[in-house]
Amino acid sequence: MLRLRLENINKVKIKAKVMDYSKLAEVYTQLEGTTKKLEKRDIVADFFKICPAEQLPIVALLVQGRIFPNWAETELGVAENIMVKTLAKTAGLPEKEIKQEIRKFGDLGEGAEAVFEKKKQATLAYKKLTINKVYENLIKIPEQSGSGAIELKVALLSELLSSATPKQAKYVVRTVMQEMRVGVGEGIVREAIALAFNVEPGLVEKAHNVTNDFGEVAKIAKKSGKAGLEKLKMELGRPLKPMLAQKAKGIEEAIKDMGGKAAFEIKFDGMRIQIHKKGDEVTVFTRRLDNVSRQFPEIVEYAKKCLKANKCIVEGEAVGTDPKTKRPLAFQKLSRRIKRKYDIEELQKEIPVDVYLFDIMMLDGKSLVETAFEERRKKLESIVKGIKGKFQFADQIVTGNAKEAEKLYNKALKMGHEGVMAKNLKSPYTPGSRVKHMEKIKPEMETLDLAIIGALWGEGRRKKWMGSFVLGVKDTDRGEFVEVGKVATGLTDADLEELTKILTPNITEEHIKRVELMPKVIVEVGYEEIQRSPTYESGFALRFPRVKTIRTDKGAEDADTLDKVERLFNMQKK
Repeated sequence: MLRLRLENINKVKIKAKVMDYSKLAEVYTQLEGTTKKLEKRDIVADFFKICPAEQLPIVALLVQGRIFPNWAETELGVAENIMVKTLAKTAGLPEKEIKQEIRKFGDLGEGAEAVFEKKKQATLAYKKLTINKVYENLIKIPEQSGSGAIELKVALLSELLSSATPKQAKYVVRTVMQEMRVGVGEGIVREAIALAFNVEPGLVEKAHNVTNDFGEVAKIAKKSGKAGLEKLKMELGRPLKPMLAQKAKGIEEAIKDMGGKAAFEIKFDGMRIQIHKKGDEVTVFTRRLDNVSRQFPEIVEYAKKCLKANKCIVEGEAVGTDPKTKRPLAFQKLSRRIKRKYDIEELQKEIPVDVYLFDIMMLDGKSLVETAFEERRKKLESIVKGIKGKFQFADQIVTGNAKEAEKLYNKALKMGHEGVMAKNLKSPYTPGSRVKHMEKIKPEMETLDLAIIGALWGEGRRKKWMGSFVLGVKDTDRGEFVEVGKVATGLTDADLEELTKILTPNITEEHIKRVELMPKVIVEVGYEEIQRSPTYESGFALRFPRVKTIRTDKGAEDADTLDKVERLFNMQKK
């Protein structure tokens, strides 16, 4: 289903006026010229207003420097060496000279602009470049594989750059390398849609939570306004962003926050899953909206047998289990299955999973997100015929007694789980939001999910691997990641070898000892405390950070925000 959705975006045909890429390049230039969030919002909103509705699905991605939506698993696969080769071919210059220009500016885009400024009176003949042409060429790049793939990718890119002005070339290159640096994230796009088409930001956010596609939301807002957005509903096969929990200091505080009584459930250290069932068709998504049905065929079979509804969307946790001890395995072990594309049956025997269900968002085609949690739980129980130890409900007690809740908490820890969740019985399901009506209680300081945005090569026996890593936290106002610390502890040689392999394709810049990385890999980080820091751009530093696990189930969109770091810092002071 995700593949079909991506193909629909890829096949966008513009019936209205096709826009010149120069218009988008002007927008990028304006965005680079200000650091003010409201000004960026206004620039994007003004651009959305003049865009044909049918072109908004493309423009909403490109303005963020993206080519594919968050839910798409597709990646361009263009490394720095391919871009250097493309620039050399297009400009008719040696690769050595191209690299010198890039090093001079420290930015591939600015290096490309400088190269083409030098050549503009010579071999380059500019043609009118359209937004559609840029997009059409870029989405063809991942399709190139096998012998001659690099040459085909270079040809597709060179065709664009040979038609681009120096300024346009700068932004084409930045888009390809996913380093746009104009400070536009999802928050600004949401506000810009609201401003451009006179709808409430909350309605835009709600529409996005059920579509996961700002381009579609912008298109409908332009065509049909408020009425069109209100009609958007969840669809089977299209994953919703999961509702996320806040952290409570303890059980008594959680009971108070929930209004004196709460549903307490065991908190698992596993893979959050969303199961979509339509007849015998079952799809399993992770919290980052990846389709992992192929990697977990037993979950698909459990759902077919145990979910006694024709159409439903249910949520739960898949927990890796030791076949011998029956104890839960650390997420790091389970992550091997998430990444595995072959020999699935073999790994399935080595790392079996148990599924614990705890929520339902759709039943018989009807949305339940506005329904109170206690009613959702009853509906969930009414359609599940479980398999003990394989596909069952999360243990739950409903109580306002802290001692009773503490018994479940201690039971969870004894079983090897993380703690408990507290849920407000009267609360709705709020996709994509970190809500106060669901809280987690764990016996340790809250960890942070951070992006690796840079790395330093190791020394001695570790010199062939990246040995320490630069941690980035998401600044939602700017739509960028900012440094919050460096980490080298908590990682074995095997971890360093794995991370080096995973991170190498994400390198955007190379220096003598350090590399800059696209923020694609997320790690869960523990730490002793958060401190103020004049050194790091975030304004904060983690004291004694340590990597707890590599979160292969999460992407850049799931990383924790600067606002959260500041909130934890203030809580820590109290």
